[in-house]
Amino acid sequence: MDMIVTPTGRLQGEIQALSSKNYTTRYLLVAALADGTSTIRYPAHSEDSDALRRCVRDLGAVIEEDDEKIVITGFGKHPRLAKELDVGNAGAVLRFLMAVAALLPEVTFVNNYPESLGKRPHDDLIEALQDMGVTIEHREGKLPITIRGGAPRGGKIRVSGSVSSQFLSALLFLTPLLDEDSEIEVLHDLKSKVVVGQTLEVLAQAGIVIEASEDLMHYCIPGHQQYKAQEYTVQGDYPGSAAILAAAAVTESDVTVRRLLEDSKQGERAVVDVLKAMNVPLEHENGVVRVRGNGKLIAGEFDGDAFTDGVLAMVAAAVFAEGTSRFYNVENLRYKECDRITDYLNELRKAGANVEEKRDEIIVHGRPEGVEGDVEIDAHFDHRVIMALTVVGLRAAQPIRIKDAHHVAKSYPNYFDHLRALGAQVQWVE
Repeated sequence: MDMIVTPTGRLQGEIQALSSKNYTTRYLLVAALADGTSTIRYPAHSEDSDALRRCVRDLGAVIEEDDEKIVITGFGKHPRLAKELDVGNAGAVLRFLMAVAALLPEVTFVNNYPESLGKRPHDDLIEALQDMGVTIEHREGKLPITIRGGAPRGGKIRVSGSVSSQFLSALLFLTPLLDEDSEIEVLHDLKSKVVVGQTLEVLAQAGIVIEASEDLMHYCIPGHQQYKAQEYTVQGDYPGSAAILAAAAVTESDVTVRRLLEDSKQGERAVVDVLKAMNVPLEHENGVVRVRGNGKLIAGEFDGDAFTDGVLAMVAAAVFAEGTSRFYNVENLRYKECDRITDYLNELRKAGANVEEKRDEIIVHGRPEGVEGDVEIDAHFDHRVIMALTVVGLRAAQPIRIKDAHHVAKSYPNYFDHLRALGAQVQWVE
């Protein structure tokens, strides 16, 4: 379905932040890898987390859930045989489970999203797993992928971090279960280090011991470890909330978002600091962010690697800022559900934004007077692009139509419900 976004002068109200997708998927995985029963309170409900639920069930986890919690009895280091696993359009779920699949004799990951996840490369993880004794069939690093494992070896492991930190996280979930001790060396660069911090935080909560270097480029992991069955509570989600906060920033607003912890390890917590630097009136205390927007922003320069999944929303805010903004160190945005630099900027231009790109930068020449709108926009089946383009539509002179906007459900199924509750004029159309 498509979404018509009509210019909206004022947003006002209060919402509870969505539960974190990143923490939910990690808690689901460590609970499945535990022997015993774990409880996850306030899990996120999205296409990504649903994909992981479905796959760990296929691998033998027993899951019961109600409105507030998920109770999981895990399979430990002995997942059940599964001929195929369908991870939907969830790249992180695929990569995490590719590592888990190394414990199985054979499993094939299938692909129903050839124009999105089907285009994303996984070579760096494939090479690392092959060096651990796992046989993998693939199509130039892309889906479908068949993994033949059963007895992966620990020891010295190398993995590139220049495309995605998810490859490293996948290995960090697997290696504690192996017979040998392991050392992981990250080659080249490591993107999204803050997300690796989330992985390490969850692993520690699950009773796993890992020694990480200060720069997160080297790890020592004892073997023969066991994941402990635990109770986990999922915190509010900054990546999804970034779009809500950006919408409040570019309009006249008084918007409150709850459950956003000040000391969260989510890198996207930095979007609060980005908006402050752009002169947006906001307060953040006691887990509550309150934005009293006046639509007047100033440009700035920001290292986007610190808040990868919040960059597109902040770019949308910068479209209306006074001056030229620069978001640098963001090349990994090219390897997401779409090319979040070229594809996203092409759609922004259609709406009237003045933007340009470099290999690892997004440059925004602000238009405080607003943009024209009155266009149909292709969001490339990407939930982050959908949310960010909506922000632009709220401040356009004429409505915009976002194609296939239902794909926002990948991470934030009730995004448009939340916006509508705050007063945004958004309408589903066939």
